[in-house]
This record gives sequence, C-alpha cells and structure tokens, in this order.
Amino acid sequence: MAKTPPCFSATIDLALAGKLRADLEAQGFELSKPPYTLLSGKKKGVSCTLYESGKITVQGKEMEAFIEFYLEPEILKEFRFSHAETLLDLTPRMGMDEAGKGDFFGPLSVAALYADGDGIKKLLEWGVRDSKRFSDESILKLAGKIRPAFAYTVIRLFPAKYNELYGKFKNLNRLLAWAHTAALADLSQKTGCKEALLDQFADKSVVEKQVAQKKLDIHLVQRVRGEEDLVVAGASILARAAFLEGMKKLSEEYGLELPKGASSAVKVAARALISKLGPDVLPKVAKIHFKTAQEL
Repeated sequence: MAKTPPCFSATIDLALAGKLRADLEAQGFELSKPPYTLLSGKKKGVSCTLYESGKITVQGKEMEAFIEFYLEPEILKEFRFSHAETLLDLTPRMGMDEAGKGDFFGPLSVAALYADGDGIKKLLEWGVRDSKRFSDESILKLAGKIRPAFAYTVIRLFPAKYNELYGKFKNLNRLLAWAHTAALADLSQKTGCKEALLDQFADKSVVEKQVAQKKLDIHLVQRVRGEEDLVVAGASILARAAFLEGMKKLSEEYGLELPKGASSAVKVAARALISKLGPDVLPKVAKIHFKTAQEL
C-alpha cells in the first residue's frame, strides 16, 4: 500500500449513517456526537467521524486496515485508498498464484488469470483482493463472477497425481514452477499476452529455468507479495476456489469431511480414514511427503 496520509477523508450517502453506527458499535468503537457531526467513533489505533455534511474522516495508526477491510468494501464501495497504485497500472497482463501447497489433504491448485484495462477496473469494482482476506464462501462467490468474465487457466493436481509428480521433481518449488509455467503457456496461447506477474514463492531462477525450457516468449516478473496486484489477487481467488472445490469432492468421495491445513484435526481425520479404508487411502487424499504422513 502507498504511504498513508495522516488523515483519510471521503464523502458518503447519509443514508448509510445507521449502518455505520451499528457496524462501529459491533467493532468495539466508543461512540460520541461532537458538534456538527452525526457520530464519532474511537478505539485503539483508529478514529472515525461522520459529519452532518456527509464527509467522513479516518485517522490513527490502524487506519489502513479499517479502511481497506471495512470502510471501502462496506461503505464506500470503491478501493481508491488501498489500491491507489494499482489504479495507475491498467497494462494488460497475466497474474498467477497457487493454493493448497500447505494443506495436507486436497489438491494443489495453480491459476493464471488474464485481464486488460477494462478487466482490471472490473476486478477493482468487485473488491478483489488476496484470497487470504476472504472467507471460503466469499471466495467461491467471487470465483463464480470471475470465471465467465475473464480468460484464465487453472491446473489442479489431486493427491494421486500430485504425489506422482512430487516423486519426479523431489522438490515442491520445482513442482510449482512446472505447474505455473504450464498454466502460463496455456493462457498466453489463449490470449496472446506476453506480460506476466507471479507471486514469488522461491528463488526467481527456479521458475525462469522452467520458462526457458518451455521456450516461452514472455516477460515474467516475480514479486514477493505479488497478490497486492489486482490480477494476481484474482488468480489467487481462482486457485483457492479450485482447492476448496477439490476438497469438497474428495470429502464426498471418501465420506469424511477433510480439514484444511496441517493441524491436529488433520491427523484425527487421517487416522479415521486409515481405520476405515486402510493405509493405501492416504496417497489418494493427501500429500504424502508432509511430515504428517510420516508421523501417521
């Protein structure tokens, strides 16, 4: 995010004053009503004041998060504060991200999304952000909007195929580089786009070697926290949705709700599956190079 100004201000519809009041109370703000205001709320790190004119001001050390995660999506319905830099870059490009690499159960999903200038504006309008900032339900809804409106490629490796490929590559980053490059090649062929941005997950040379082997004529930029870019954020939503849908499919197929992550609940579920179907089930539902598999 760009350098934060000492005070943020905007103008809102006064019909939203009731919602703002209720939301601030729910978030633990102490409310008051100074002269010429409809309300003023304060809590540690942030204060928010709505004036009779409709002007709203926010300030404090924690104002960034309050604006990005509440005020913009719920009240302002635009993201000109948190995505000010993004708005300046309407260059058509492909964004890439992955999901599921840290989850014992379920697939590894890699997504590449293409957006031109109008598409980038649409992603901004829809409130697209890094998938980690959304609930699973919101991810699936957003993915449902993105898929019919944009060109994209998703590669989803269910555990059986994932484990086979991991046995070949012997390294997760090399496997990821292969999957990202395959998605990139497919989407570039579909769209003719030669510009790509990847949320960097390893040393840049790991992906660059795969791109060179594939002989792709693409200008690839790898950036840490690349999901701050709107197109990469859109790709992160598609990747996460593919992972969630894959988890649901496996859960239904094996008759047990498979937990996300690598927590103790994961071990409990894995033991239940092994008890029910035998140890041969594990490579079909889980990434067996995880320490969890060795412990089981």
